[in-house]
Amino acid sequence: MKKLFLMIVVVLLAVAMAGCGSQLPEACANDPLGCAVVKKGETVKIGMGGPMLGDYAMFGKDISQGVMVAIAEFNAAGGLEGWDFELIAEDTGGSPEQGAAVANKFVTDETMVAIAGHIFSGESEAAIPIYNDAGFPMMSPSATNPPLTALGSDVFNRLAFTDAVQAQYAAEMLVNDLGISKLALMHDGGAYGQGLAEGVQAVFESMGGEVVAFEAIAAGEADYSATLAAIASAGPDAVYFGGYAAEGIIMLNQWVQAGLEGVQFFGCDGTYGVELTDKAGENAVGAISASMVPPDSDEKMAFDASYKGTYGTAAGELSAFSWSSYDTGWTLIVAAEKVGFEENGKLYFPRSEMVEAVRNTNYAGLTGNVVCDEIGECNASGPTFYVVESDGAGGAVWVPFN
Repeated sequence: MKKLFLMIVVVLLAVAMAGCGSQLPEACANDPLGCAVVKKGETVKIGMGGPMLGDYAMFGKDISQGVMVAIAEFNAAGGLEGWDFELIAEDTGGSPEQGAAVANKFVTDETMVAIAGHIFSGESEAAIPIYNDAGFPMMSPSATNPPLTALGSDVFNRLAFTDAVQAQYAAEMLVNDLGISKLALMHDGGAYGQGLAEGVQAVFESMGGEVVAFEAIAAGEADYSATLAAIASAGPDAVYFGGYAAEGIIMLNQWVQAGLEGVQFFGCDGTYGVELTDKAGENAVGAISASMVPPDSDEKMAFDASYKGTYGTAAGELSAFSWSSYDTGWTLIVAAEKVGFEENGKLYFPRSEMVEAVRNTNYAGLTGNVVCDEIGECNASGPTFYVVESDGAGGAVWVPFN
């Protein structure tokens, strides 16, 4: 009986001690969303949803690599209390359905503290309610659809400037910097291109400018000379085009023949890139486009070298989001540093505090100041504008517009 009594006492003590050991820290017990918990030997996870395979995989590959450069730098400096961070990127194909599926998977992972993404706007919209309920803060480097921050979400933030912001900056530059008073607008019929053209039109007219033509083209065609000639007859000082490089190249190669010599071509971030300068060459000289690519700095040059040295591809070659994804990685890391704490051999991240920390981001990044407003718009610097100049050898290059 004595032995049985001693065994019962030992078992009860063990149960009591186990119960004490399993108690959550007060900050986690008091957080309505609980805590992310990372044990020794585990990594602190940042999730990413986007197109990692298929036609749009270049975006997923580039953005994930930009975030991983930031994580590698942080880990090399010792991580957080000895814990390393890790990016978990899941393929969504860019679709809303897969975006929701990935979000539902991520919110079951107690070691995941935040989401770098999602990458496309449609999948982001589908994922937002799931992350909102679970308390997983998001920072998208690339989802630009303006209504996303009007959904009332506590967790969604974005570092990319929106199409509405891009349109405003473009119209202001046309009037204030270029002195344009008569503007023609063209777009490719898509939601992105048409939305930009309509946005530029609204701001340009509000500033006293005159819109002399507004024309749509069909994407994928090989000849836009008739539309360009019709626009030339309206006598614009500049033509704003909302669309992509493929159509911009054709237009620039037909520009002079259509009667638009001396008329400014002004594009959007969809027209920026080496494809346009490679294929339009000197016909593109003088063209202006907006871009997420920041101007050169010592910090940007260091990132560019690290990116290429690690992945064998130049930053910006796959997409224009290399730099915003790096900044995205660091904003989430900095938020986690502020919130995370070690107790009893585990790292804890109160989820409500993480949501608040990301929304209160104030970070000097490669892309400019990352300062989030009350609805999660975090790009305080707007787009950078580039102009095409001759390279002196029959080709052309993009340089920052001054």
